[in-house]
Amino acid sequence: MEKYYITTAISYTSGKPHIGNTYEVVLADAIARYKRSKGYDVYFQTGTDEHGLKIETKAHDAGVLPQEFVDSVANEIKRIWDLMDTSYDNFVRTTDKHHEEIVQKIFNKLYEQGDIYKGEYEGWYCTPCESFFTDSQLVDGKCPDCGREVQKQKEEAYFFKMSKYQDRLLKYIEEHDDFIEPESRKNEMINNFLKPGLQDLCVTRTTFKWSIPVTFDPKHVIYVWIDALTNYITFIGYDPDGSSDLFKKLWPADLHLIGKDILRFHTIYWPIILMALDLPLPKKIFGHPWLLTDNDKMSKSKGNVIYADDLVELFGVDAVRYYLLKEIPYANDGNLTYELLIDVINSDLANTLGNLVQRTISMANKYFEGVVTNKECHEDIDSDFIDKINSLSSNIDKAMDKLAVSDAINSILELLRASNKYIDETTPWILAKDEASKDRLETVLYNLLESIRVCSINLSFAIPSTSKEILRQINNIREENSYLKDNKYEVGTPSVLFQRIDKDKFFSVHDL
Repeated sequence: MEKYYITTAISYTSGKPHIGNTYEVVLADAIARYKRSKGYDVYFQTGTDEHGLKIETKAHDAGVLPQEFVDSVANEIKRIWDLMDTSYDNFVRTTDKHHEEIVQKIFNKLYEQGDIYKGEYEGWYCTPCESFFTDSQLVDGKCPDCGREVQKQKEEAYFFKMSKYQDRLLKYIEEHDDFIEPESRKNEMINNFLKPGLQDLCVTRTTFKWSIPVTFDPKHVIYVWIDALTNYITFIGYDPDGSSDLFKKLWPADLHLIGKDILRFHTIYWPIILMALDLPLPKKIFGHPWLLTDNDKMSKSKGNVIYADDLVELFGVDAVRYYLLKEIPYANDGNLTYELLIDVINSDLANTLGNLVQRTISMANKYFEGVVTNKECHEDIDSDFIDKINSLSSNIDKAMDKLAVSDAINSILELLRASNKYIDETTPWILAKDEASKDRLETVLYNLLESIRVCSINLSFAIPSTSKEILRQINNIREENSYLKDNKYEVGTPSVLFQRIDKDKFFSVHDL
């Protein structure tokens, strides 16, 4: 069985994750579930990044120890990941003692081989981004990444020789077209960072304590890059003195799924660290777009932050998952408002999917007491419909191979719409009035049930609970992902999958 190792970026434990942060783990989960359905031995890792000045400051302000602070936030992040029905195999935390020991070993190895050296750093520091910037990198005197104020800082530090590896990395990226995706992100990294030349990277700090100490110089703590980025290898058993069988099986990662705002760290810093460790690079790094609210970036200061658990309470897990996966395009930012979410729930989930399932099961019960077999009383219209059912799996494969999850869902939606159209064109309610058309009517309902079965199987990566519920209602567990001639249905009682939402009533009740 072929392995597939997929990771998300680890979430920073400075506070509760919003729906934009949550999108990444739902997207990774959809890919992981799809790969499992194709027979891959999937290992899906996510977790939390728990060190740094920002954590130390927030813990101090809250009057608790840093460990107590990160324990609380990590538990909250894990709760939300679990609420969203994500099927991760490992939830990692960088305060794990074994991780800290391996990070120290990695730092020592890089120092001993001359890739890390001691020097002095002076620059503009952004605390929220935990990044130093030069004068030329500032935008209007502020942080180029988040737009906040920066402070001038000067301190002794250890540096990583980025410049030593930049030509090798540039060559690698140019020779591996699909290493960084989408293409626009790859070009940005090459033209804005690699070609102008890399500065050596500050990898320790002395102005705070909440991190992993350098063993041979304990006034220094190991800075975020070597601590956080190495989670992808330390938690699967990498050790400079001899790695585990799990590491040998899983590495290199098949996919690092990250937000486009941390692309530089993952496509420049991380590959160079791996090169220095003499390890293979991940096969693909995908910088996904952002989820905006009302076409604006989410921020607590703007008061436009939306949280996943609030949405789930209002709309249910699968409705939120569906929106995130379908409405955020492959390479462009997606947009979320309560109005848009309700529109999608009503049109796609209540009308197109829910109505199809309810109508079909109800007709099977009404006309055949719930028992439907294939009488093979076909007409020309059936051939095109059956072809659509049989082509669904390959259409999804093509989209998912490109990580175009939204396109994959749209291909399922097209078949669901075609199924509703098939009902309108075959008019089962008219066929039911003529005893001579009974076999034709049963064939029509059989074809519809086969379409529903195949759509449900394919929807399992996006809306797993709903997929199971549909298969329960049609009472069929055949797993073949194509039209079957010899299936038999003994359907159950239909129940509503998704309630239509009256917008006016919704907004009169909820002050959003």
